[in-house]
Amino acid sequence: MLRAALLLALSTIGAEDGLPRANAQAGPPARPLAVTEIAPGVFVHQGAYAVFAPSNRGDIANLSFVIGRDAVAVVDTGGSAAVGQALRAAIRSVTDKPIRYVINTHMHPDHVFGNAAFADDRPEFIGHHKLARALAARAERFLAVNGRLLGPEAFAGTRLVAPTRAVDDRLAIDLGGRELILEAQPTAHTDNDLTVYDPTTGTLFLGDLLFVRHIPALDGSIRGWLRLIDRLEQVAAKQVVPGHGPSSVAWPAAVQPQKQYLQRISADVRRMIKEGRSIAEAAARVGLSEKDAWVLFDEFNARNVTAAFAELEWE
Repeated sequence: MLRAALLLALSTIGAEDGLPRANAQAGPPARPLAVTEIAPGVFVHQGAYAVFAPSNRGDIANLSFVIGRDAVAVVDTGGSAAVGQALRAAIRSVTDKPIRYVINTHMHPDHVFGNAAFADDRPEFIGHHKLARALAARAERFLAVNGRLLGPEAFAGTRLVAPTRAVDDRLAIDLGGRELILEAQPTAHTDNDLTVYDPTTGTLFLGDLLFVRHIPALDGSIRGWLRLIDRLEQVAAKQVVPGHGPSSVAWPAAVQPQKQYLQRISADVRRMIKEGRSIAEAAARVGLSEKDAWVLFDEFNARNVTAAFAELEWE
């Protein structure tokens, strides 16, 4: 009953909020996104190092698709219906096989707002078992805030599409001669992070559990994220696809800068709590030694420190 209510909430939010609505696949054909084939049948589009703006239409995250003998799986869909349309056009420029699965690695708008572009394909929309609840709780704010950031033209047709299949622990999906392994992770970047592994090529899709160059964004648990990194470092992947950064990177070397950043934030926040400093003081001072290592530092660091402080002060 609870899951049905959440799905109903997502399906109705936005219908009368004044935001533009359109058939995501109507109008002239979308120009395909640029994609790179990082392994046989594995394609990635690299998003911009940026925040939401009309000029990028929400194209700020890495988006991927995997082609099997019989079908296609999409991993994340972009920050607007327009980006989703362009991703779908990129898929259709490579293959005409049916798009059977759309997988969202977590709840953030730059990874899920393109889902509507795939609705007519009638795929299974798959996510972490906590994804539907997380989206329902944030749907009105996500639509309102990101609609304003992108503007009516870039945001046209965008709506939230709820997952139709939940991953409680581990799920294998078959693309025909090619299996993908989906795993629901404990609270880290968010409380609904999902990883995707392609054993055929040794490719691991980490979503926003991995940021490269783009400063990490904490929306879950800093302690949980560091614990999960320690475990994921043991995965023998040939390459990984980060949520933000290059289309693929070596593993586990690529996670070391992020690990260092999170460890620095954690240590500095604990020190300031011990000294009796306020959360405002911490937000202004913690992590500054890391500034030159990251793009968009000013946009995210204080927010990360605030989230870490709120968690760690109750240890």
